[in-house]
Amino acid sequence: MHGLRTRLAKHWNSVPQVVAYPSYGTTTRMRVLGRVLLATQPVSGSRAERAAKSGNQNIRGWRAFLGVPIQNADVEIEVGGVVHRVQADLGGLVDTVVDVQLEPGWHTAALSAAGTEPAQARIFIADPDTSFGIVCDIDDTIMVTALPRPFLALWNTFVLSERARTPTPGMAVLMDRLAIEHPDAPVIYLSTGPWNAAPTLERFLGRNMYPSGALLLTDWGLTQERWFRSGIEHKRSNLERLAREFPSIRWLLIGDNGQHDEKIYTEFSRLHPENVAAVAIRQLSPGEAVLAGGTSHDGGASSATDGGAAGGEPATIRFAYAPDGASLAKQLRQAGVI
Repeated sequence: MHGLRTRLAKHWNSVPQVVAYPSYGTTTRMRVLGRVLLATQPVSGSRAERAAKSGNQNIRGWRAFLGVPIQNADVEIEVGGVVHRVQADLGGLVDTVVDVQLEPGWHTAALSAAGTEPAQARIFIADPDTSFGIVCDIDDTIMVTALPRPFLALWNTFVLSERARTPTPGMAVLMDRLAIEHPDAPVIYLSTGPWNAAPTLERFLGRNMYPSGALLLTDWGLTQERWFRSGIEHKRSNLERLAREFPSIRWLLIGDNGQHDEKIYTEFSRLHPENVAAVAIRQLSPGEAVLAGGTSHDGGASSATDGGAAGGEPATIRFAYAPDGASLAKQLRQAGVI
């Protein structure tokens, strides 16, 4: 199937391209994310090319899935004047860690492969003294996608143009308030959405004034180990990785109660109470929550006490529940998070 898609892409004059994704790192190591694809380019001088250069695209969702991964491509990563050579995986994905010596703040890494123009990846380097970070889900947390309703989810993902996607009420204000209160905090958007949609999601975040942050997405479809990827395992493994990479950071975990976020965050809080500042859950309607296999919490804040680190005192984790960003902000303010 992959060979057939590759032949068709070349027949339609698709060319190799590198897509770079925003990521994160420390002052000594950074995680670099990108993908090598065969994809079509806008005709020179066309309206599509001008829109691409200005960031004003309005693309139907299905177009994001037309690119064909170039398997095992050799990729060069240039950052801070040093070139690192890595290899993409069978899905064309680059997910690697390189050694660096960088100051805290935003930096740029250039990714290139044979026959491609370099792509620029923005990477946030966290200050070693930072003690607070934000992990936020996307679908039905900061963007209304109605994922609990399968047919509507397919329509929203593949048919609607990207500008028709709606931000969740109050969430952009909440995220902006958090970024102002904690300017050094790394922001991680952790979602089970596909890497194909990453450029669309970046434009959505910028258009709706969400703070810039790393995207941690996943692949749809077949893998080497299973027929379908596990979204739950994707989130669990990345949270565990963040706990290892930033042992001194306490994370505010933001999600919704329709896609297992509540369960995943509760488990992580139990295992790593020293790495959790609070949990904020955006409530779906009762009907949506039932269809999604989630719960319909009755609202308000709550707390849970878990065993702390070895030899330490039990840690109390604050949970906030509300249907919109304004109500979540009020509860988080009462909890002393903002």
